[in-house]
Amino acid sequence: MVNLAAVYSREIDGQTLTLVPSGWTYESTFVLYDRETGTLWYPNKNGLLAIQGKYFEKILPEVPHEVTKWKKWVTRHPNTKVLK
Repeated sequence: MVNLAAVYSREIDGQTLTLVPSGWTYESTFVLYDRETGTLWYPNKNGLLAIQGKYFEKILPEVPHEVTKWKKWVTRHPNTKVLK
């Protein structure tokens, strides 16, 4: 199984960013941008790297996360709610 999931912090300089797809790719990988500043973010080994914009060369770090199946998750976390 290839792990294609990653979870990144959206907090930087006391601000919470809204990250959305830019529609662009770089080296066959998606590029995100934040709605608040328009900064472009590219995943690298340290997290999301700002490649253009206000936060150029800053990093949003990857945060601990778990890749699992829904059945296992809901067994361990029965109060989980799903948004529609």
